[in-house]
Amino acid sequence: MTKREILTGLLEQRILIIDGAMGTMIQRHKLQEEDYRGERFKDWHIDLKGNNDLLCLTQPEIIKGIHKQYLTAGANIIETNTFNAQQVSMADYDMQSLSYEINFAAAQIAQQAVKEFKAEHPDANCFVAGAIGPMNKTLSLSPDVNEPGYRAITFDEVATAYYEQIDALVKGGADILLIETIFDTLNAKAAIFAIEKYFRDYSEIEKLPVMISGTITDASGRTLSGQTLEAFYISVMHANPVSIGLNCALGAEQMRPHIAELSELAACFVSAYPNAGLPNAMGEYDETPEQTAAIVGQFAADGWLNLVGGCCGTTPEHIAAIAQEMKKYEARHLPEVAEII
Repeated sequence: MTKREILTGLLEQRILIIDGAMGTMIQRHKLQEEDYRGERFKDWHIDLKGNNDLLCLTQPEIIKGIHKQYLTAGANIIETNTFNAQQVSMADYDMQSLSYEINFAAAQIAQQAVKEFKAEHPDANCFVAGAIGPMNKTLSLSPDVNEPGYRAITFDEVATAYYEQIDALVKGGADILLIETIFDTLNAKAAIFAIEKYFRDYSEIEKLPVMISGTITDASGRTLSGQTLEAFYISVMHANPVSIGLNCALGAEQMRPHIAELSELAACFVSAYPNAGLPNAMGEYDETPEQTAAIVGQFAADGWLNLVGGCCGTTPEHIAAIAQEMKKYEARHLPEVAEII
């Protein structure tokens, strides 16, 4: 069976659990500049603190430990620590040349965490999702308010950066490709283009299942680049994703009407991994595991969910509470959708 067939089979049976925040867990370690640098980059010419993706090279045991905490909490899908690991974002640290190595290492670390976890839990169903983030330059928005037609990057440049990231994630051992936290759909379409091109170029490699997760930024129900949820859904469905969903920006309570809408729209499986509420005045998240689990439990009770997890501010404790809550509910049933010719 292909990875897509295995994943689809499980999603038809029950609600699967995605992991929680990587950044939140890294913060718990209170790492300093020298921790990010390690021995290899001790003389790097730019400050590296905050480059969480680099920790795949300098602190791999910390990253593996975080993955294992989420697996122990009940996650079926763990995301690689590669949210900003393509060349465009890594240019902030002048580390473009390390992009492939970081992504390859990240996928291997996550697979090693799964291997060690399954040695103790042989019946567990676990997958590594190669995390493909939104990038720090966008194709639909100008960075200069005085020049709205200006773009800091081209479609080809975005697609090329994603192509390299995809290559490394696949060869490192990812089971799924997850395009996530999408606030500019054109960037997401460049990632989809790169995935399609990659598996055409490497036809001997099994095409991995794709998951897509967008970000509604406020009560308007639109992405940052101005699309409604329905427009976003229509824009990316040609990728034939296993799932489409929402993550980040909102807590579960604020995400509720959008997940309800998406569950009505989507011909594929639906995912949700909200933040632990909205940030407080200090930028921290106060929603408890029990609170988050109760809200997404209502989503499941209403028949909206196939996959659920957490984003900013969520921890293994949140994921454990969510996993326990989901045992009460059946997975969302896929609607009968007429084929458009």
